[in-house]
Amino acid sequence: MAKSAKEIIYEWEGKDKNGKLVRGEMRSGGEAAVTASLRRQGILVTKLKKRRVSGGRSIKQRDIALFTRQLATMMKAGVPLLQSFDIVSRGSTNPRLTKLLNDIRSDVETGTSLSSAFRKHPLHFDALYCNLVEAGEAGGILEALLDRLAIYQEKTLAIKSKIKSALMYPIAVIVVAFVVLTVIMIFVIPSFEEVFKSFGGELPAPTQFVIWLSKFFVEWWWAIFGLIGGGIYFFFETWKRSAKMQTAMDRLLLRVPVFGDLINKSVIARWTRTLSTMFAAGVPLVEALDSVGGASGNAVYLHATEQIQKDVSTGSALTSAMTTTGVFPNMVLQMASIGEESGSLDHMLAKAAEFYEDEVDEMVKGLSSLMEPFIIVILGVLIGGIVVSMYLPIFKLGAVV
Repeated sequence: MAKSAKEIIYEWEGKDKNGKLVRGEMRSGGEAAVTASLRRQGILVTKLKKRRVSGGRSIKQRDIALFTRQLATMMKAGVPLLQSFDIVSRGSTNPRLTKLLNDIRSDVETGTSLSSAFRKHPLHFDALYCNLVEAGEAGGILEALLDRLAIYQEKTLAIKSKIKSALMYPIAVIVVAFVVLTVIMIFVIPSFEEVFKSFGGELPAPTQFVIWLSKFFVEWWWAIFGLIGGGIYFFFETWKRSAKMQTAMDRLLLRVPVFGDLINKSVIARWTRTLSTMFAAGVPLVEALDSVGGASGNAVYLHATEQIQKDVSTGSALTSAMTTTGVFPNMVLQMASIGEESGSLDHMLAKAAEFYEDEVDEMVKGLSSLMEPFIIVILGVLIGGIVVSMYLPIFKLGAVV
């Protein structure tokens, strides 16, 4: 998945081939890329500084998907490319996106191919996107390829949205439960303790334990919150930066009960959808596999795809190479085999993607009803246990009276 990042605009001054002073601005990932790009245009850079784009929210994957759909629709309607960019940029409410589209339009207007213009902005247009646009330009079917790209991005975003919705409910309940338990520990239980002191006598063991837990929490709440917050931050930073951690966590996620199956099916749906889209665009299989592994969003399938690419490049059939990895279900292998034999690999992979996308949809619908009783039981045990422990002395006192 492409991660959002702050866009950087470089302002430059230089001299052209005739020694004339020229200036302008360019969006890029680094100063070296700006200097190299201008040098190719015959401009010697004398001054270069960067500034951040002000105003507007960051550009999300959903914004790029919407732009792709709009561009594909207008080009299919016969609107010229540059005019299409003008219409989309004027209709955008995000200044950052408008700036991005204007930069791309300027590059295209000066003779740069559309795919090359997109490649200057890798934060928003990955290799898969640029390769498909390049294939569309070379084959004279740019509007058809943009339509395929729009469908691909919409399907991918739909799967991600469904996964997030499936995870949102249990996470929200856990957070609310933690807040409720914190309030009980800090404010409610100390009040009960003051009442129990007036009773005299020895308190039941569960009540003593809950009171001790409350005292510990009140005294060390800053350390508890610090450890939890710091632990979560360190965990996710390590996950993001360490390749070994990513592989281990992605492997573990695929084995988690219920959710592991959901994640696995969503990864397979993205994998087959990506390869189908690339292959249908006429991109050679070995080259298409470069983008497929990363698009899957899972390190296990990334490594499997790298192995498949090596096997295919040495002459192995795709189905045979996929079987060797041991990560693909029989249904996908059979569909790929039929596709290879019939010469309709892109069509069969698209069918497999649709099947798993439907499976993800059905699993998400069922997860909410499956998780509700499970979460209610856990909350009942936690909250109910604390409540019962605090009322035990009152019950005991009532029995004595």
